[in-house]
Amino acid sequence: HRHNYLYHVLNRPEISDAEYDRLYRELAELEQAHPELITPDSPTQGPGGRRAEAFAPVEHLTAMLSLDNGVSPDDLREFETRITRALPGARFEYVCEPKIDGLGVALLYERGRFTRGATRGDGRVGEDITQNLRTIEAIPGTLRGPLRSARRLEVRGEVYMPREAFARLNAQLEEAGETVFANPRNAAAGAIRQKDPAITAHRPLAIFLYHVSHLEPPAFDSQWEILEALEKSGFPVNPDSKRCRDIDAVIEYCRHLEARRDALGYEADGVVVKVNDLEQQRRLGATAHHPRWAIAYKFAARQATTRVLGITINVGKTGALTPTAQLEPVELAGVTVSNVSLHNEDEVRKKDVRVGDTVLIERAGDVIPYLVQVVAAKRPPDAEPFHMPTHCPACGAKAFRPEGEAIWRCTNLACPAQLKERLFHFGSRRAMDIEHLGETTIGQLVDREMVRDFADLYSLTVEDLAGLERLAEKSARNLVDAIEASKTRGLARLLNALGIRMVGERAAQLLASRFGSMDKLLAATEDEINEIHGIGPQIAQSVARFFAEPRNRKTIERLRQAGVVMKEEGLVEGPKPLEGKALVLTGSLRTLTRDQARDLVLRLGGRVTGSVSKKTDYVVVGEDPGSKADDARRLGVPTLDEAAFLKLVGRS
Repeated sequence: HRHNYLYHVLNRPEISDAEYDRLYRELAELEQAHPELITPDSPTQGPGGRRAEAFAPVEHLTAMLSLDNGVSPDDLREFETRITRALPGARFEYVCEPKIDGLGVALLYERGRFTRGATRGDGRVGEDITQNLRTIEAIPGTLRGPLRSARRLEVRGEVYMPREAFARLNAQLEEAGETVFANPRNAAAGAIRQKDPAITAHRPLAIFLYHVSHLEPPAFDSQWEILEALEKSGFPVNPDSKRCRDIDAVIEYCRHLEARRDALGYEADGVVVKVNDLEQQRRLGATAHHPRWAIAYKFAARQATTRVLGITINVGKTGALTPTAQLEPVELAGVTVSNVSLHNEDEVRKKDVRVGDTVLIERAGDVIPYLVQVVAAKRPPDAEPFHMPTHCPACGAKAFRPEGEAIWRCTNLACPAQLKERLFHFGSRRAMDIEHLGETTIGQLVDREMVRDFADLYSLTVEDLAGLERLAEKSARNLVDAIEASKTRGLARLLNALGIRMVGERAAQLLASRFGSMDKLLAATEDEINEIHGIGPQIAQSVARFFAEPRNRKTIERLRQAGVVMKEEGLVEGPKPLEGKALVLTGSLRTLTRDQARDLVLRLGGRVTGSVSKKTDYVVVGEDPGSKADDARRLGVPTLDEAAFLKLVGRS
């Protein structure tokens, strides 16, 4: 019951899909042999577990049932035998759809407009996540095509995170020292169940729709017609779906898709096989747990056991100390796996991973090796618990673990393991904006020990740079000029460029606006920083700790000596017109780029968010706006055209 609740309701499974399926089959066999043991809340007696209590409850128009499972061609033939027995003499055609490993949702449309979205929940009552779903661009706010005129329409789909997007997200989290997601499903579920839609909006989610569960008036005869109508109405439909004339064609499709699963842009753990004819579906009906007219063919699990040879510490580009298990090499899904991330101290303790342990690993997402569990029965008697180091193994600086976090960190700005990525961020467009300072050039500068911290950039000469590979004299001159031009970017940009943990553009602007100069900021106490509206205790602690590190202060002093401006020019004195206001930008402006408009809002005390909610103060609508303009009208949020926006910020 516990794993059923974690899997179906909270979307935070602690075991693999293969292990969950094994436990479910074991329970079903036990209940079949001993019916007196069946309880009303058994996972076999309904579609899911209890509904989580974080969002408003939503009753589905029709129940979102689970699916019966099969793992072999024989299981698929047995499925056809069962439905043929139920409908003697019937001939069956099938629709096969990749089984996306994501989060099931139901979307309600009334007279062509999206009005509500909900999670699967316990199958009958889900959770209202409408605002979060509105942040997914692929979900149409207004329908077109054949479903546009429906009085009431409920469609079903699967929210997922594409593989490439998942890899980028995990890379960003790891660089920031945050806990990474084990697989795309966990990432999608975590994003869609956020209480703040702005967080969801920054997660790269996608969706495939596959079913019309309620339609007024009814209009279809087959599942294939439903998929065609969904696509014509503006919904994304999986292009890998296929109509199969018989069960042999179904088996061939399943084999083919499993063979090419690594080439798919999304994570699929099987194939959903459905009887195509809707009248046959109606006659076959459903149990309390699953429809009798469909089955999920599950792909083989990708797991293996191996031994932990050692646990090393990797220093991330932003100072996160990540424990990594060195493994006895093992073949897994066509790849030799010799190490696996243990993520953080809490994860190591939770799984109690020790050198010498035999462990079960899975190639989660077919990309990232993931340690599922320790095989406790095979633990050597002399295996010692693992402890995190108290000093950075790359530079020797003291490491610390912030209160309430799982990550240990190195705070040394000059730590070589962090330097390349910090330099890249330092020169990026939203920081010091040093044109021509790319990854290749940074790599050579660090590897040749020409640059050991940010300040070294400002002592580079054309002669120094002309000696680098693929950097002729003209290119070297352009880079030196760009470095020189970056000296006048101002305090806010510099604070963002320094890569202080938890300090992005907005926090940097707030600090620059409050203190005005680096000297005043360096003299400020943690309490004084915490008093700034919009900063908060965690950011204040991070800033104070950063400036308390002697090596960081030394770098800042060298930047000052190089001529880098450490004051904020053009500060607005007195009350700011956008103080505390939340704005959303949509469409293009004629007189300002998106970055210029964002900078202007930040400088005047406001913040720019990625999605519209009832907490949004204004939506600035430019030319060719997106769905955010519709969201503003629906929620009653004031909109500003370009002229009104410029007047508000004093630029008319």
